[in-house]
Amino acid sequence: MGKNITIVTADDHPMLLKGLNDELTSNGYNIIGQANNGIQALEVILKLQPQIALLDIDMPMLTGFEVIKMAREKGSKTKFIILSFHKESYYIVQAKTFQIDGYLLKEDSFFEIEHCIKEVMDGNIYFSKSIDEQPLNIATGELKRLKLLTLSETKILKLIAQEISNHDIANSLSLSIRTIEKHRSNIINKLDLKKENNALTNWALVNRSIILSQ
Repeated sequence: MGKNITIVTADDHPMLLKGLNDELTSNGYNIIGQANNGIQALEVILKLQPQIALLDIDMPMLTGFEVIKMAREKGSKTKFIILSFHKESYYIVQAKTFQIDGYLLKEDSFFEIEHCIKEVMDGNIYFSKSIDEQPLNIATGELKRLKLLTLSETKILKLIAQEISNHDIANSLSLSIRTIEKHRSNIINKLDLKKENNALTNWALVNRSIILSQ
């Protein structure tokens, strides 16, 4: 299978990148490009259009998630697999939000990487077996709640996530502050948040990248 698949890899840790490339190459995969920062990764992916891109999340200049979002906006048909140390629900939610094809952990065996590549090439979405069910379930649940919001509520939530005040939100949308407060109350109920001061604002800031990607 390997020799027919073109791959680009990106990681800002030179030894990890070399180890991954050596393992892939020795197993017959065709590494056509590599990068050690997000901007370089985006450029290489758009120029070479690999079938698969294996990306770290935490890279300088652009994160792996930002690379994927921007590449897709420019029409890239590459299938994206994240390879990261992170297995917290925050990152899993983002991966699901961006509809990333695969998510692996750097602790995974090469057998797992190969299995993920095969699944992704077959059109499936694959998450590492090392990721606990709880973060996956949390991620799925949070995304389902966000989908309960109306377009107006989503627009207001995005503005809240950018730390814009009720007064400025009302002005920008030509609505009354009372209407904005009503929308905030509805959002809190739909997201099942505690009715505490700043509960929605705090939640929006923690989940900012997920909200702004909607």
